[in-house]
Amino acid sequence: MQNKILIIEDEHSIATLLSYNLVQAGFETVIANDGREGYELVLSEKPALIVLDLMLPSMDGVDVCKALRQEKVNIPIIMLTAKDDEFDKVLGLELGADDYMTKPFSPREVVARIKAVLRRSATAPSTASDGSLPITLGDLKVFPDRFEVYLGDRQLEFTPKEFELLVYLMENKNRVLTRDQLLSAVWKYDFAGDTRIVDVHISHLRDKIEVNSRKPVFIKTIRGLGYKLEEPKAG
Repeated sequence: MQNKILIIEDEHSIATLLSYNLVQAGFETVIANDGREGYELVLSEKPALIVLDLMLPSMDGVDVCKALRQEKVNIPIIMLTAKDDEFDKVLGLELGADDYMTKPFSPREVVARIKAVLRRSATAPSTASDGSLPITLGDLKVFPDRFEVYLGDRQLEFTPKEFELLVYLMENKNRVLTRDQLLSAVWKYDFAGDTRIVDVHISHLRDKIEVNSRKPVFIKTIRGLGYKLEEPKAG
């Protein structure tokens, strides 16, 4: 169901407040109060998006996120953390979360973030006409309307946010893009200058499309500026 949101949060007051605001915004909500229950509900309820607290009983948010991504569940995840700590934020993103928010937060802001993520996900339907054409670069082939990426004959798996970033890079290949440009174009809301989120997702892309992520041939770092996607040089 496209408007079903799963809230995995052990603080009942926060879960109830989020659920109330989401219902008022037209969403259906399901609440889990511990990580294990939340993980099982993801598989049974198949929500459109998951709001996932970092600190949970029985199975914390880190393990839930890790397990879902290992199972190739690419449902968007917004991670909540009670700590204003860079490690927590980056850890969540490195595990495959699409976004994070630090408590305390405005429920209306969470609703706005959810709507933004779902809008972006909706621009990549799972099916396409047979005549759809990919964007290609060397052996890399991206079908924006089918949410599919191939490296040679091998299909690669991406989270919605990773896929959107890759499509944007492909559409702007051979152009140097600053981190702020990427934040504005792909995330579409203010991260208060926290460009680390871009670096984390670029690292994810390199792990998946590069033969050696430490010596990338597709995504080049332009020191002091940002990143550029270019065709690998022969030889």
